[in-house]
Amino acid sequence: MNTQWAPWRLKGIGILRIVFGLVWAIDAWFKWQPDFINNFASYLTGPLNDQSGWIKSWINFWINIVKVDPHVFAHAVAIGETAIAITLILGAFSNLTYIVGILLSIVIWTTAEGFGGPYAAGSTDIGAAIIYVLVFVGLFLSSAGLYYGVDRYLTPMLGRLGFLASGSSKAGARQGAVT
Repeated sequence: MNTQWAPWRLKGIGILRIVFGLVWAIDAWFKWQPDFINNFASYLTGPLNDQSGWIKSWINFWINIVKVDPHVFAHAVAIGETAIAITLILGAFSNLTYIVGILLSIVIWTTAEGFGGPYAAGSTDIGAAIIYVLVFVGLFLSSAGLYYGVDRYLTPMLGRLGFLASGSSKAGARQGAVT
């Protein structure tokens, strides 16, 4: 069985990562707006309506944490999304980015999106953030930072911390990494 991907697929993976980074950049831009920063806690209380008891308990748990200082949490989300956008676009520290992106997306999906619910007649989707998780997993599995990204150069320089990027330059060469 041939495990090498065609060069056009590898280029496509790199382009997908960059476009996904641009999506995160747009998301981050919204997070830096004063309305988001000043009303952060309300984004968590919105999905409480019509939710089951355990989901309400989960969201209330996070609301109580955020109430300590909503501005700090709003800025943390804005900084996190900005960092994810930049590293996706550059293809730098990709493995670290994918893990952080997965965790942040799960937190967003389980709080601000209320697990995509409530699930009742008329529900139309399960929320966008869970789809982000799947995209991050796909980018991780395809070592997307090696294609049109700096990970292929960064990994050897990181030494023992090379696992934070998308694999070794040797792996990239074996897979036919594109420039």
